[in-house]
Amino acid sequence: MRRRHGAVLTAVALCLGGALTACGSGDGDGYAAVGAAGSGPEEAPTAAVPPKGKVELVPLDPPAGGDPASGSEELPPGTPGGSATMPGGQELPAVPGGAGTDGDTGGSTSPGGTGSSGGTSGGEGATPAPGTTPPKPRPTPTPAGPAVLRLGEPLRAALDKRWCEQVTVEFRNTGGSAVASGTVTFATHIIGALGIDWATIESTQPLPAPIAAGAVRKQPYTVCVDAWRVPLGMHIETQDVTAVWK
Repeated sequence: MRRRHGAVLTAVALCLGGALTACGSGDGDGYAAVGAAGSGPEEAPTAAVPPKGKVELVPLDPPAGGDPASGSEELPPGTPGGSATMPGGQELPAVPGGAGTDGDTGGSTSPGGTGSSGGTSGGEGATPAPGTTPPKPRPTPTPAGPAVLRLGEPLRAALDKRWCEQVTVEFRNTGGSAVASGTVTFATHIIGALGIDWATIESTQPLPAPIAAGAVRKQPYTVCVDAWRVPLGMHIETQDVTAVWK
């Protein structure tokens, strides 16, 4: 009877001990050690263990806006020609005032502002860089002045006829324009045998035009008067020469 009672008590004690061990602390982190660690072939593996059954590969869901097969993906925000999307397919807002260059003026735009044109060519009106000498303005050409003709002293030479002589005149254009045309007037005096000036006869001949500005021309002329005005013993002298030009 004592043996049976002792056996019953031993069995009850073992059951209580097993129940307490299974329950642990009540938080789900209790455990019970059964057998010695590493005592059998079912212990934790120390190397890669190949699968024993059939393996099936399941593809993951592709990201929004991209194709996993082609490897394409959305461009980052702010990249020209692309848009950005968040996981789940939601598109991000556009970057304000993205960097955009102005192909004509070389300027750039900024958020909330206007583009500054930086492609102004360095022509007239441009501000010279510091330390450089600005170009001197070209002098305005002054309009050319009119032609001014100056005549030298007439050089006389006698000919075989007493009522004619050769007169050489020097013409000097000191003006700013060329002499296009004009006439020369000769004042010829008739001198008697005793040196008396009996008369003055005028005659005209054309200028040796054109005469450029600053040029000098010499021209010989044959000046004559009527033969009956110069009888034997008398002669002529061309003393004055004037000119008109345009």
